[in-house]
Amino acid sequence: MEDILILAIESSCDETAASVVKNGREVLSNVIASQIDLHTLYGGVVPEIASRKHIEKINQVIESALQEAGVLLKEITAIAVTYGPGLVGALLVGVSEAKAISFASGIPLVGVHHIEGHICANYIENKDLEPPFICLVASGGHSHLVEVKDYGKYRIIGRTRDDAAGEAFDKVARAIGLGYPGGPKIDRFSGEGNPEAIHFPRAKVEENEYDFSFSGLKSAVLNYLNGCRMKGETVSEADVAASFQKAVIDVLVEHSMQAIKQLEYNKFAIAGGVASNSSLRKAFEKRCKEEGVRFFHPSSVFCTDNAAMIGVAGYYDFVRGERSGYDLNAVPNLKLGER
Repeated sequence: MEDILILAIESSCDETAASVVKNGREVLSNVIASQIDLHTLYGGVVPEIASRKHIEKINQVIESALQEAGVLLKEITAIAVTYGPGLVGALLVGVSEAKAISFASGIPLVGVHHIEGHICANYIENKDLEPPFICLVASGGHSHLVEVKDYGKYRIIGRTRDDAAGEAFDKVARAIGLGYPGGPKIDRFSGEGNPEAIHFPRAKVEENEYDFSFSGLKSAVLNYLNGCRMKGETVSEADVAASFQKAVIDVLVEHSMQAIKQLEYNKFAIAGGVASNSSLRKAFEKRCKEEGVRFFHPSSVFCTDNAAMIGVAGYYDFVRGERSGYDLNAVPNLKLGER
């Protein structure tokens, strides 16, 4: 059987990335040009700046990915590209590039859903992981609890009603003076604090027991900080960070384990930027071991935005016969399961 080589492109936010993936599970290259240092100056991602940087970097990132993989463009089987969700300007750079290469070379084009990519990141290092399983996707823009029924077949059973988990991390980090990006900084800083020092609320959504809500938690942290300042009380930022992080983790773990039990699954995976949080991983490892559930997670480099995960998702889409036309467009609010 001939090898299937996918050239993948990812530009949904502030990472310009390209990768070559062989047969869906083997990453031959994974090149990422990050803009974090640039956006840190503004306390978050500036969409217009992100789009301009993608334009500057995308050609050289793709060339580097092909060189690192030791593959010529003519050997590529298909081109996979993220077309949503994400920042519309940023997405358009990747989509336009992929369409141009496909048109010039005649190589088939496959549009990939960004969240599907995050889920598929678990296949890279966990060679024995196959659907069905439950997956928690937690990132700066998304908090989804997903039933992965098969390759390319998903059912969202829970989602955030307001702030995503990663978004709450960024906002709280800014409030306690840690800056951007908030997730990794709170993860590190929490080690200096007491997670039991302050009790912050754990929200439940009555309409759907699997849904998340982090807006109230974020407000509770801000109210606590403001209250202390008004009273002239000393604030332990480390205790605030640790207590906030524990509140987020408790909710993510409880909802996930509830879904695993009620839907009778014995495999569980996490994905997305928040999945690289060390305390979250430890909490899931502990609970999954107690419940006899197999726990999977990608390495940190495959949790944050990268093209390797898009290549894996693109491979499974391609072998199912999915193809995109040259009318493929960026869809910033694309829902999982849409085509």
